[in-house]
Amino acid sequence: MDPLDFTGRAVVVTGGTRGIGAAVARAFQAAGAHVLTCARTTPSSGLPGLPAFFPADVRDPVQAAALIAEAVRRFGRLDVLINNAGGAPTASADTASPRLHAKVIELNLIAPLHVAQAANAVMREQETGGVILMIGSVSGTRPSPGTAAYGAAKAGLHHLATSLAAEWAPKVRVNSLVVGPVDSGAGPDQEAVARTVPMGRAATAGEVAGACLLLASPLAGYITGASLAVHGGGEWPAYLADLRDTAYRAEK
Repeated sequence: MDPLDFTGRAVVVTGGTRGIGAAVARAFQAAGAHVLTCARTTPSSGLPGLPAFFPADVRDPVQAAALIAEAVRRFGRLDVLINNAGGAPTASADTASPRLHAKVIELNLIAPLHVAQAANAVMREQETGGVILMIGSVSGTRPSPGTAAYGAAKAGLHHLATSLAAEWAPKVRVNSLVVGPVDSGAGPDQEAVARTVPMGRAATAGEVAGACLLLASPLAGYITGASLAVHGGGEWPAYLADLRDTAYRAEK
């Protein structure tokens, strides 16, 4: 039996209409799962190739619960939740408004808790339990200048995963992914970003999705409360800049 075969399983991916979320949704769908994605609004371009969609602002606990209820209504069960919705604009901590700080923390920390609570209520009643994955960030493991509230929220998310894993075991496994730079085709120069990563490039969204498949599968059946680093080896420390340059020249 293929441990990465999710045929008949039900999966919810928050923020699943673009970027990492869309890649995760497509990966589970390709593995045979029934997948429901959500976002605050339906993209105007539609959702070509994506699974079922349900509009929900997961910062609202009522809408978060409605999302999980919709998955159960459609599929009769819930096996995997990927808490992917998140993000933040760049803003200096000394000038950003209190409202911005609150909204960033609400989206990246409180919202995943809302959805996880609703998912756990379903999973704990199932014989096979379930899996909850938090899409974290390296911003939550090192200084995050320009996105201080985001980094603090992601640090909290990693800790939240360990706490929920302890509370909800053995029926529900909870893990987080510590994701580094991902090539989105937009934003900062990807070559410049990649030079800070030992692997020499940013991750693809598909590689993050592959890590989600692994952690949600029976191959990770005894893994809970863990953080899986999906960051290409981390970041070169500044004091090793000369060694980094030598290593990159050797690869060329």
